[in-house]
Amino acid sequence: MYHRFDAAQCSKRKIAHILVLALVVVAWTWAPMAPAADTESGRDSDEPTKVFRAGAFAIDITPLKLPVLVNGGVRERVANQVHDPLHARCLVLDDGSEQLAIVVVDSCLIPRSLADEVKALAAKDTGIAAERILISATHTHSAPSVYGCLGTDCDEKYAKWLPGRIVEGIRKARENLQPARVGWAVGRDETNIHCRRFLMKPGAARANVYSDKREDRAQMNPGHNNANAIRPTGPADPAVTVLSVQTRDGRPLALLGNYSTHYAGAPTLSADYFAVFAGEIGRLIGAEGDKPRFVGIMSNGTSGDANCNDFTRPQRRKHDYLSVGRDVAQAAFEAYKTIEYHDWAPLEMREQRLTLNVRMPGEEEVAKARRFIGTFAGRKPKNWEEVYAHEIVKLSGMAPSRELKLQAIRIGGLGIAAIPCEVYGSTGLAIKAASPLQTTMNISLANGCEGYIAPPEQHRLGGYTTWRARTSCLEELAEPKIKAAVVGLLVEVAMARGN
Repeated sequence: MYHRFDAAQCSKRKIAHILVLALVVVAWTWAPMAPAADTESGRDSDEPTKVFRAGAFAIDITPLKLPVLVNGGVRERVANQVHDPLHARCLVLDDGSEQLAIVVVDSCLIPRSLADEVKALAAKDTGIAAERILISATHTHSAPSVYGCLGTDCDEKYAKWLPGRIVEGIRKARENLQPARVGWAVGRDETNIHCRRFLMKPGAARANVYSDKREDRAQMNPGHNNANAIRPTGPADPAVTVLSVQTRDGRPLALLGNYSTHYAGAPTLSADYFAVFAGEIGRLIGAEGDKPRFVGIMSNGTSGDANCNDFTRPQRRKHDYLSVGRDVAQAAFEAYKTIEYHDWAPLEMREQRLTLNVRMPGEEEVAKARRFIGTFAGRKPKNWEEVYAHEIVKLSGMAPSRELKLQAIRIGGLGIAAIPCEVYGSTGLAIKAASPLQTTMNISLANGCEGYIAPPEQHRLGGYTTWRARTSCLEELAEPKIKAAVVGLLVEVAMARGN
């Protein structure tokens, strides 16, 4: 049974607009929704049999040439070796009238331009409409950079090579389409996810003179036994949501998982815990054979203010990407054992574009940053101040608004919300609470990378995930606007008729 988080956990001001939408949907759609995922059993005997099909493929995207630039940290890193292979894991679903693709790429960030290029090429190659393709990044911090952020530039050679590989993965997944059945469930892993932002005593939080925040009260990763750390600033979402896809006779084809810890940390180049999960879940469910080979997939949930470290403990709990991957796979397996499968389930997908303002720096801020950059001209930035001075200058040359691409998918009673940002746990929980669908997963960093979206009350606390940069530049009201739009899309796919 899906655990619905109590709406009281969120303020009325935050979710009132969402709850109104949810109540309307419940009133109009709950009765017909109950059998939606099992529509086949209620068909008229004269209606043609509906066939649900699925295909999956994991294509290797490990760079062929080294070294490569690696992003995810404040300073630029270079990888000269491969620890474990990287993949783009592709799943294509078809209910007879709708066909869509879900792709999860072992990358820290996938920019909108690259995702759109892949979709256009894949649409031409496979016939799957571009607006029916979801492309997300796992957010591993040990993969080649295809987007310049903080102290790291884009690795241009790898970024030019990657789109063709992803397109090939989508094409091969589509070629693997066969009659299938689907089911979904939710497990929990509370061990490996904790809020990483802490409210600090006045004057104790780390500050950044080149950010747009003053008097920061929140700090990311305050450390253990920090007497200045008061409490976490928000909740984390411990759900391990799974979509299982099998052949009609019960052989595993693919499993899409979703969890909201940021990443675990692994040597470069590595897919981090996401790949460990993919292999371990296959072992646990007994996936065998290679015609076609089972594809395990782990997507990034709402991890913007969460990671594996519990800073309320006096000392660090021992963990690494291997233990995290195994733990999350075990939680997914426990949920997997409860799944009820459906030989046919309706597919719906909707997409919306939302334009938001950017927190642009002023002329004086830009001039100050340029003067500071002049003191270390000729080398890469190497600390927080130098990096954020660079970010001010880079932002000053960019557009004052951003267009975001938001998506929602319905697979029977499962909803998927896709957001091109790093999303806080409280936001993800609010979306799930408002969703009219039986079960909902949130996939972050999907169809672009538009930065952290701190809720307005979190902006007031400052801290790293609010500091203005290419990775956190949207207007302070971006989060409620995105949240309302995504729930609206979930409403649309839930209310879709004719299935």
